[in-house]
This record gives sequence, structure tokens and C-alpha cells, in this order.
Amino acid sequence: MTPPAEGILAIDVGTSSVRATLGGRQARRTYSIRTTPDGGGEVDAPFLAGLVGEVLDEVLAAAPGPVRAVACCTFWHSVLGLDGEEPVSPVYTWAETRPARFGAALRARLDPEAYHARTGAFVHPLFLPEKILWLKDRGLRPRAWVSFGEFLYRRLFGRCPATVSMASGTGLLDVRRCAWDGPTLEAIGVRPEELGPLGDLKDALSGLRDPYVRRWPALRDVPWLPPVGDGACNNLGSGCTGPDRIAVMLGTSGAMRVCWETDRFEIPPGVFCYRADRRRILLGGALNDGGNLAEWIRQGFRLGPPEEVERELAAMEPDAHGLTFLPFLAGERSPGWAADARGAITGLRLSTRPVEILRAAMEAVCYRFALVHEELVRAVPGVREVVASGGGFLGSPAWTRILADALGRPVTASAEPEASTRGVTLLALESLGLVPRLEDIPAALGETVQPDPARHARYREAIARQRRLYGLLVGPA
Repeated sequence: MTPPAEGILAIDVGTSSVRATLGGRQARRTYSIRTTPDGGGEVDAPFLAGLVGEVLDEVLAAAPGPVRAVACCTFWHSVLGLDGEEPVSPVYTWAETRPARFGAALRARLDPEAYHARTGAFVHPLFLPEKILWLKDRGLRPRAWVSFGEFLYRRLFGRCPATVSMASGTGLLDVRRCAWDGPTLEAIGVRPEELGPLGDLKDALSGLRDPYVRRWPALRDVPWLPPVGDGACNNLGSGCTGPDRIAVMLGTSGAMRVCWETDRFEIPPGVFCYRADRRRILLGGALNDGGNLAEWIRQGFRLGPPEEVERELAAMEPDAHGLTFLPFLAGERSPGWAADARGAITGLRLSTRPVEILRAAMEAVCYRFALVHEELVRAVPGVREVVASGGGFLGSPAWTRILADALGRPVTASAEPEASTRGVTLLALESLGLVPRLEDIPAALGETVQPDPARHARYREAIARQRRLYGLLVGPA
């Protein structure tokens, strides 16, 4: 990073861990989203806020110097109900699919194409329109609908704007106007005041309330920049800040995005459009199943030590197992946005080994990325590079190799171990005027994996086979 970053305390709330970083020191707590057999994906808001408090306690206890500012990024697509400052529901995350049955009602009230053209979102339970209709049907009538980040800041300060970055992941924002989308709010019966004011990073907060000011006296008077989306920060932190470079991230879930600064744009069909801030947009696609799918297989089959499994995976030939895998244990986002899609495997034999099922799952995830890549290159034809980040790829060279061969394009590993944390730190430095443009600070890059033409050809056949299975079990691809 750069010397000014030494004074930025960065909070990164993901869907499997909470981290705080200051001056090269990091504190981390892991947790799991609570899932249910009927498609639930939720977490307790006070519990998650407690983890944030723990990592702040730990990192501040070892702080090497004063704090200039606090920056925060959190997962997109979450919602909880508030009465005052008290939650009246859990935090419903991107993994929540129970609201899918309200998709038909929403389509009857909104033209899906016009809705996408305004909001960059799809009629899908990932976004808040279906979630809110579902929660209202269950009798929930809160005074406010907020993301986890806004809940956290309201607890600390009594107030918090919804940044255009966080709001852009709700499906309730007109992403070109940076205003709440009137037709969508009318369709779901929500007033703008129930969502709160919109803001940006310049709308910093200060003046911690008791007991937090006594708990963290070093943060008494420093500005706290309101939360932004961790996906946007991943792009910025991995150096993918122009229309020529794709960021592909594989953590618990997965995403492929292009981010750049522009004031004029259209939203192409098939890709989402979110915001990093009022100047920068992101186009892309996302997967519900990524590292969570691999971990599910590792635990379910009790595979051996990770180092041994990685060697076995790397030694396998492409698609040699003959399996076809639909990686939809948590439903589908991109490119088909079929929330009710479910996972499936065909081609199993008595000779099939558990590690081959893992390899097939990893390949299947990359096939979905290849389909998103096609959509994204069609929307942004100037793309020349792909940069991979996240524990899934950075922790498995075999998985990165599969991605390069599936895309038929070189893939460069990010050398930034915490891209989202770095991204929110860069946004803070720029917002505070400590750097002129975050794009001018290059990100560290690692090894580039070149695709093998023969492997790519085999994967194209496997992708076609996956598409046929998708058509049979899910619907037209």
C-alpha cells in the first residue's frame, strides 16, 4: 500500500468472516450463515455486530499509531427490519432463496426489462423487492429496511446514510440517477423514508455514542466513512479499475466484474450494474456456489489433507471423470438467474472417486464463469485481462488453471491477499484527499496462467454438455 494507509482502520464484513486491519495488523473472526432446508440464508444482526466489536478491540489494542479514519465494506444484498435501532428480523443475505415464490407477483407489477434497465438488477430473491414482499407476507412491518452495514452504524452513531454503493445492490436504486427507484418502491409498497437518505463516502460520521466511545477512545473524533459494497472494493483493491480488466473473485460465492469511472452508460441485458460510488459503475455476473461448494464436498466426503487433495486435483486431465455438474446448491444467479435451480450430478459410476466429484464441481463453477465471461465481453468488448482473487483461486493453483483453460484466456493471480480491504482503504484515502485518484496506485500482481488450447477445446465440449443438462433440469439456457 502507501504510507498514508497506515492511519486507515478498515473493517471488512464478508459472508464467512469479519476482519479489521490497521497498520499491517489484522484481526479476524469466522462465522457461518445459518441455512435452512427450505432455502433460508440468514445471520443474527447483534451477533455479527459483536464480531465487529471483537476485531476492533483486538486490532486497536495493538495499534501502532493514531487512526486517521475508519472505512468499512460489507456484503451486498442483505436486508433486515428495524424498529428504531432494534432489529425485528435476522439479516437476510444473498443466500436467502425463500422469497422466490414472489417473483411472479413482482413480474406482474414491474416490466422486468424496464426494471433491469433502471436498476441493473433482476427479478430474483437476491434483491430486496422479492425479499420485502416475502417478509411483509410473513407479517413483518418494520419502521426501516436496512443493510447490515447501516444497522451497525446506526447502533454506533444513531444514524447512517445508505451509500449509493450499498443501495445499488438492493434492486431498489435507479443506478443512473443515484436515487431510489419510484416504480419499484410503489410496486412493493415501500416509502423512501423507510430506506433512509442516500449518501456517499464524503458523508462521514463522527461522534461515537456511549458505550462505544469509552470502549474505543482512539476512535472518538475520527471520521467513519459509511459502508460500501465489498464486491466493488474487491475490484478496486485488485487493480481492476478500467474497462480493459476483469476481476474474478472466488470466495464463499463468486463474481466476475468490470469497474470503471463513467457518467454515461447503458445497462446491457444479462449483466448486473452496481456502483462503487457516484463516479464508478460495475457490470458483471455472480455465482451463489463457489468456495462453499468445494468445502461442502470436502467435508461431506472427508477428503484428506488439503495439500494432498490439491496435488490430486492438479494431476487430473480436464473432464476426465465424465461427470456433468450443475453447481446450484444455493440456487442460480448468473447467467440464468433461476433462483429455484438445484444442484445435480450425472455420469456417476462405481469407479467414481470423491476427489473426482470435487474436481467436477470446480470445473462446473468455472464453466459458469465462462458463460458470464461471454456476456461480459459482449457488453464490454475492450476487455484484455482477467485478474483472479479470493481464497478459492489464490488457495488452489489447480482451480486457477481450470479457470484459464475454461475461459481460453490468460488469468493473472492477484498478489493482494485482502483485495476488498485494500479497496475500501483506497476509497477512504481518495475521499479524504490523501491520494488524488485511487486508479493511480497500482495493485500487486502475481503469476499469469496461460490457457492450453487442447484443454480449452475439451472444456468447450463440457460446457455444451452442462448447458444441455441445464436445459433439461432448469429451463432454456
